[in-house]
Amino acid sequence: MSDGRYPAFGVLAVDDEPAWLRSLRVALGRAGIDNLATCQDSREVPGLLAAGGVGLVLLDVNMPHLSGEELLTRIAAEHPEVAVIVISGMNQVETAVRCVKAGAFDYFVKTAEEDRLVSGILRAVRMLELQRENRDMASRMLSGALAHPEAFAGIVTRDRAMLAIFSYVEAVARSPQPLLVLGESGVGKELVARAAHALSGRRGPLTAVNAAGLDDTVFADTLFGHARGAYTGAEQVRRGMIEEAADGTLFLDEIGDLGTASQVKLLRLLQEGEYFPLGSDRPKRLQARVIVATHHDLAARQAAGTFRRDLYYRLCTHQVRIPPLRDRKGDIPLLLEHFLAEAAAQLGKKKPTVPKELPQLLATHAFPGNVRELRAMAFDAVSRHRERILSMEPFLEAIGRAGGARPAEAEAADSSLFAGVDPLPSIRGAVELLVQEALARAGGNQTLAARLLGVTQSALSKRLKAARD
Repeated sequence: MSDGRYPAFGVLAVDDEPAWLRSLRVALGRAGIDNLATCQDSREVPGLLAAGGVGLVLLDVNMPHLSGEELLTRIAAEHPEVAVIVISGMNQVETAVRCVKAGAFDYFVKTAEEDRLVSGILRAVRMLELQRENRDMASRMLSGALAHPEAFAGIVTRDRAMLAIFSYVEAVARSPQPLLVLGESGVGKELVARAAHALSGRRGPLTAVNAAGLDDTVFADTLFGHARGAYTGAEQVRRGMIEEAADGTLFLDEIGDLGTASQVKLLRLLQEGEYFPLGSDRPKRLQARVIVATHHDLAARQAAGTFRRDLYYRLCTHQVRIPPLRDRKGDIPLLLEHFLAEAAAQLGKKKPTVPKELPQLLATHAFPGNVRELRAMAFDAVSRHRERILSMEPFLEAIGRAGGARPAEAEAADSSLFAGVDPLPSIRGAVELLVQEALARAGGNQTLAARLLGVTQSALSKRLKAARD
């Protein structure tokens, strides 16, 4: 893990003018770059690079002993993974061309506007970050191994898609760019955000804000805080959640519910990296990594005009989509055992034995509430548990209350059970089809199939026997 400085790799500024180095440190510090080392003697640079850890060199051209151009050539030959930005005291086109041809990432003049220089350095930092993320991701995807599996200990799964998501999150966890976590309600988006925070190496906390139901004023006050007297009743200065998350992670949940005005504020925060507390004219810097989550389809919302396109593209640099529980049914037995053990421990009971039909029953349910719904079922069942074998009744009741509920997209796809079937089957034929479907979902278990159909096992056995005769 890093010490929390940004970027994760070192930036080395080489110049024989100490006043310039001090000025550069202040300018970069305002932009959030604090992993900066300085060197006034160019002869020391080869040794500093050989020690490792440096990803970007800011190099003056005119220096005694070893010139910037000589150093550039040597760095390009010996450390091709290190990017170099040349910063000269003079605007010399020929020198700039030679430096770029020799491998410099960019060339700036010291007298240029400070913002232009800082923007160029930030651009180089982001390029190097993306290169490192791509290398890390490719390595992890090929090896299939996680460097820090303990960060995902709170997520119970053996699903391949989930394990691939873990590899991706681990690869982008140190990036300063936002991470967008998509998925239906109850799939565990906050758990993924917490894993990304744990892997980020940041010293500060993860601060969570649920944006659902917040109007523009409350959203701004919650995030940015306010100065004394900002509005009626604001008698004291209030720190916003951004400040609370300093050097850590700001997790904004349900950002798909934000109104247009709040979307603009969030966009400006991400673009400018600074914000104004309500009632204050003094800006503050964003010093936290931002992770956002939503159960909405943001791509569809921005296409429909209800979510700003520029904000959408700002957020989707890094994104993961957590699959719903119905798409990873192999996790149901694992999650069931986990939640039963958790419930038993909290309720002071012995963990009950699971009947073999229960995982099969749960596999037939669409789980519109996903993992959260399964957890609620398990806790309710354990709280009512009296015998050694866990009763299936609480689960059947919960499924019945859900009314066979399915996500909206699944309902739209199957708006009619007999869509495309022509001619319609007879009532007898439809019943036979229903029985066969129940048996298929129950894995051939007649007891479970009877429960799914809402009939007794004996009634189902009679119908099957009659069909065979």
